[in-house]
Amino acid sequence: MKSAIKTILAVIGGFVIVIIAISIIVALYAGGSKLDFGDKVAVIDIKGVIMDPRAVNTALSEYARRDDVKAVVLRIDSPGGAVGPAQEIYREVQRFRTKKKIVASMGSVAASGGYYIAAGTDKIVANPGTITGSIGVIVEFMNTQELFKKIGLKGTVIKSGTFKDTGSPLRELTETEKKLLGAVVNDIHSQFVEAVAQGRNMKPEDVAVIADGRIFSGAQAMRLGLVDQLGSLEDAINEVARLAGIEGRHSVIYPQERHGLLKELLGVDASNYLQNIVSSTRIMYMTELLR
Repeated sequence: MKSAIKTILAVIGGFVIVIIAISIIVALYAGGSKLDFGDKVAVIDIKGVIMDPRAVNTALSEYARRDDVKAVVLRIDSPGGAVGPAQEIYREVQRFRTKKKIVASMGSVAASGGYYIAAGTDKIVANPGTITGSIGVIVEFMNTQELFKKIGLKGTVIKSGTFKDTGSPLRELTETEKKLLGAVVNDIHSQFVEAVAQGRNMKPEDVAVIADGRIFSGAQAMRLGLVDQLGSLEDAINEVARLAGIEGRHSVIYPQERHGLLKELLGVDASNYLQNIVSSTRIMYMTELLR
């Protein structure tokens, strides 16, 4: 009996050792393990509508502290998003730049808020056909007043101030409200222009000329000084490694997926995003063409 138990325990122990060994090998080949002692370049994905900066900023903060990570590539595939989150990521990128090198790699689209973030990096690499630019601000409201009349619905609003229900779907905007919102949009737009000018070492007046919401291809953006280099993600990785002074072989790592991380990198799930649109007003760094 004791012999049988010993045999079973030995088999289980051997199985556990094999599983651990396989896990270590997979981690090493995936390039995401601290057991790989070479210099590393980390890639952080920014995908979809930008609504929550926490996952990206947490990854930037972690990689800024890690001695084995010498540089970061932001892989941006986003049409933009909410103003606040884009600005928070931009500021975190600038903080990261004081410690290590960071390069933006543009995928199919890196426009509006996506470009805002890219402008804060040391260098921008885009594909010739990347859709980028769209330097501008947009705020939209839905007016359901006529629809409600047709189906016999009527809304009642009780408010504490004249402008508290600005943007309500139950009525048209007044001219005064349009002017107030226009002033807010223009102020946030000037913040966008200033951020691009600062990040790209351009004059604000030169940025303002092309900051009318228009989109550009990656090739056009390069001619305008909005992009530094045409190339792929691999090109961006090699370039940031060069900027960081990495010699010889370097491994590439990605943030480990945790519960909820993928959803945070994508922004929000579709149901919550639609609910946010319906229930609140959002001023966006968003390219309208790609929504």
